[in-house]
Amino acid sequence: MTNKLSQKLDMLKNDDSVLLEFLKAKFPVFHNSNLFFRDLQYGIRSFFEKKDIFVSYQDAEKLANEMANHFEAKGVFIKVNHQGWKINFPDFATAEPGDPF
Repeated sequence: MTNKLSQKLDMLKNDDSVLLEFLKAKFPVFHNSNLFFRDLQYGIRSFFEKKDIFVSYQDAEKLANEMANHFEAKGVFIKVNHQGWKINFPDFATAEPGDPF
């Protein structure tokens, strides 16, 4: 991994909660929902674009792999298959479904 890519990865890891909030605003991300690899990859690209930092498709793929491993280690992502995870983040829980009356 290049030095610039390592710096971007460090930026993501230091702001991992901000990244999760960004993903939540961009995609339907909530507790126990699924998140696919490409959503994470494009979310990371968009996250950096908001900061006026260009990230190539290939670099975003590398960063997505690293961040997926980071979130798996923290228990936030639970691997479902080779291309997706279940979100284990109770702060993103939705209200209980049911009749409001």
